[in-house]
Amino acid sequence: MKSVFVLFDSLNKSAMSNYGSDAVETPNFERFARKAMTFNNHYVGSLPCMPARRDMHTGRLNFMHRSWGPLEPFDNSFPQLLRDNGIYSHLISDHLHYFEDGGSGFHTRFNTWEYIRGQEHDPWVAMVQPPIERFKEKFDPRNYDFERPSKRLQGAINREKIRREDEFPGPKCFNSAFEFLEVNKGADDWSLMLECFDPHEPFHAPERFRQAFNIDSKKKVLDWPRYQEVVENDQDINTIRANYGALVAMCDDYFGQLLDRFDEYNLWSDTALILSTDHGFLLSEHDWWGKCRMPYYEEISHIPLMIYDPRAPESSGNSTDAITQTMDLMPTILDLHGVDIPDEVRAKSLSAIIKNPESQGRELAMFGIFSGPIGVTDGKFVLYYYPPDWSADGLREYTLAPHHMIVPFSVDELRTSKIASPFNFTKGCPLLSIAALPDAPRVPMNDGKSFANFDTALYDLLNDPKQENPIVNEEVTQNLLKGVTEILIDHDAPSEMYDWYNLKLVRPA
Repeated sequence: MKSVFVLFDSLNKSAMSNYGSDAVETPNFERFARKAMTFNNHYVGSLPCMPARRDMHTGRLNFMHRSWGPLEPFDNSFPQLLRDNGIYSHLISDHLHYFEDGGSGFHTRFNTWEYIRGQEHDPWVAMVQPPIERFKEKFDPRNYDFERPSKRLQGAINREKIRREDEFPGPKCFNSAFEFLEVNKGADDWSLMLECFDPHEPFHAPERFRQAFNIDSKKKVLDWPRYQEVVENDQDINTIRANYGALVAMCDDYFGQLLDRFDEYNLWSDTALILSTDHGFLLSEHDWWGKCRMPYYEEISHIPLMIYDPRAPESSGNSTDAITQTMDLMPTILDLHGVDIPDEVRAKSLSAIIKNPESQGRELAMFGIFSGPIGVTDGKFVLYYYPPDWSADGLREYTLAPHHMIVPFSVDELRTSKIASPFNFTKGCPLLSIAALPDAPRVPMNDGKSFANFDTALYDLLNDPKQENPIVNEEVTQNLLKGVTEILIDHDAPSEMYDWYNLKLVRPA
């Protein structure tokens, strides 16, 4: 068996025509949907980027034990398990977060890996004296701040080396994948993870895709919205959305070129192909840009998944309404390659659903960010459950790798360390228990922002799919919260979480 896992970042279902959208034409995603099983109720787990990837590697939720951080030394990792069982794994990615303090340990689990430089604030192009005045003429100050060193300044500097289409990181990722397939198409027992940071912001697409969306190149660049409430006028909103659409169109185009290789090399006979993303992104819906700070609305949490399994050709063109989550990808990939699923895994392979779309999925999907609201849905209702005070003391982080996104834990944090007993997934290893200080640089606080001022809300997804009118239904709310508690118990969540979130329906023994 061979497998290719294509992971985009921030790819919205609402931008994919195969999911019924008319915002962007995506003929190649539609083309793949005719070959694959489409999952209609696929949800995120831990958020955002690296926590989501830890779910993918380990097959379990991790946001209740720690915030954004490295793969832990005791963690199961699907590419390492493949490697241990004689299946070659290769990663191609332009995802810069792997190479920060809080992303270590993921890419090194693969046999080999290739890192494509230049996305977002990747510290790639060295420029001691950047042309600030020229940048101010080119970039809109509402999205770009050049008065001090920043992520956005480094992003503008990187663009100095990204002009032709073949210089863009996304196309370079796909071209590297095409080379891998050309060299290895005749081999067996390998798994390729092709991970593209696009269409994550900044929404910087090659010119031919921008032209298709009538983006005026003479105007200042407006393509990197800040994670905040919408203040832009309709014209500027449309410009930002057009830039996102151009980037999605680019992703679709290059994914189509991958499908061409599957046709040319007859990979459909023995190669699984998976397409998904880590989370979505608000593009002015609910009067917000971004993710993390606000509730995990459907645009953020309800994400695309399509899987082609050569063992089940009868599934081609089918879809399923079974509820699935990001962490289900780990046991699915292991199952494709005949590798045993470790006991610590709390997810299930999707193979049974691929063979029979009427098969039972999850009863509930639960998702969230460490110290933030907890989202939970049964496919009919969704609840965003807020703690009484998200800034209150009491939570602790459990880790053997104390790193935040771009810096280690501070000395003040480390001074609160205690030795904690093992959890049910740490293979007998004790951990450091570190106080979750309110001023620690966790997501979303690492950008100087906090969780916005929202309250717990319940939505009826069947009658209010755009989530415009929260409802009150105490029976539904309590049933969903009971499910949350059961999932927390199954994942051996820290005992302090129950009081901190005021979850008193069921308490672990």
